[in-house]
Amino acid sequence: MQIQINTDNNIENSERLTNFFSNEVKNELERFDNLITRVEVHFGDENSEKFGKNDKRCLIEVRVAKKEPVAVTDYADTIEKAFNNSLTKVKKVLNSTHEKMRENY
Repeated sequence: MQIQINTDNNIENSERLTNFFSNEVKNELERFDNLITRVEVHFGDENSEKFGKNDKRCLIEVRVAKKEPVAVTDYADTIEKAFNNSLTKVKKVLNSTHEKMRENY
């Protein structure tokens, strides 16, 4: 499973940030490793330098082999919360996709 972490110009990307979120994705989506070819995580700050409630965005796009990509988005007051919420959503979608694939085989 290939994992790519992206940030917009308002969130500083660092090796530590990339390693942390990459490891979290690996650990949480390990069960679906045979289905997933690539995961892209996109972080953004919708209000730039201004303060805003729930202005941090996390979009997770998962490429599933032989299927359309799956994308989920969440907004929160920190990128960590937005990431965790998005990861929960994507796991639900992947569970559903996995069940449907098993029913067809």
